[in-house]
Amino acid sequence: MTSSDKRSPTQPLLSSILDVLGEEIVSGVQPEGNTFTLHDLSERFDISRTVAREAMRALEQLGLVSSSRRVGLKVLPQSEWNVFDHQIISWRLRSDEQRHAQITSLRELRDAIEPSAARLAATHATPAEARELSALAERIVELADQVAGNSDEFQEADARFHSLLLTASRNEMFVQLTQPIMDVMKGRSEYGIMPDDPEMTTMKIHIELADAIANNDPDRAEDASRRLLRGVNEFMEI
Repeated sequence: MTSSDKRSPTQPLLSSILDVLGEEIVSGVQPEGNTFTLHDLSERFDISRTVAREAMRALEQLGLVSSSRRVGLKVLPQSEWNVFDHQIISWRLRSDEQRHAQITSLRELRDAIEPSAARLAATHATPAEARELSALAERIVELADQVAGNSDEFQEADARFHSLLLTASRNEMFVQLTQPIMDVMKGRSEYGIMPDDPEMTTMKIHIELADAIANNDPDRAEDASRRLLRGVNEFMEI
């Protein structure tokens, strides 16, 4: 088959190829040090060298491979991966080999960041943000009481509460961590870690946290956030 017979380069095609290669690398199917060439990619996926080169560049940007004229593409160790990238997080969550470690590291990131964000939010949140946090906290408790911890509505309210908390901190670096923190919240539901009936005493701390922020009480906000996360970690099946 000539290159003109190969499929035309399209974004959906490139994305599907990256999904295959990314999942193989993060799961260890293609282990550290493994090598392959642009020709290998062209033959395997029936694509032009142009698309193969785009895939190579994308993998390089993610820190999954390095490229050289002599070797081709070489799979890099995990220490080189762009571990905050949403694609890498998604691939690791899909991998039976990587899922537990990924959820654990995301949880530890959240435990470190959110209490500080809550403290800042108690100083910087606008009245509108404080009101929304309170409304979301009430809705989270209501849904938890209905044994709806894995419902889409609960997940949306919980994700909005915690993303708004980070936004209200007014720390631009914390805000940049919103997606990884949302990824762990989504992953715990998708992979059967979140119970339908989350522990109510813990869920009610959302209300206490929102109240501390509304009343500009940084110490109470930080303490409530730490207790909330500690309680969540205790009842989650991780």
